[in-house]
Amino acid sequence: MADWVEACAVDDVDEEDVIRFDHGGRSFAIYRSPEDAFFATDGFCTHEKAHLADGLVMDDIIECPKHNGRFNYKTGQAKGAPVCVNLKTYPVKVEAGKVMIEIG
Repeated sequence: MADWVEACAVDDVDEEDVIRFDHGGRSFAIYRSPEDAFFATDGFCTHEKAHLADGLVMDDIIECPKHNGRFNYKTGQAKGAPVCVNLKTYPVKVEAGKVMIEIG
């Protein structure tokens, strides 16, 4: 059964940006694309465990703030050294101005 959790309000995330969301002892990153779509991944880089919400978002890519590892935030795919492990992604839906992620 799906466990949908309210992560933030739509207006909390600027276009082509990322915010941090913590829930149940876990950290997530919530992204808003230039197309006004929302995406969610694990909140930490798979290489050095830095918070991705502190990173740079550009062209569907999140760049880790610690060692510049890059991931496609839509697919979770690692995009080259130093990262080689993909990010876990989560389904997202928007309801009544709220961004919801499925974490269960």
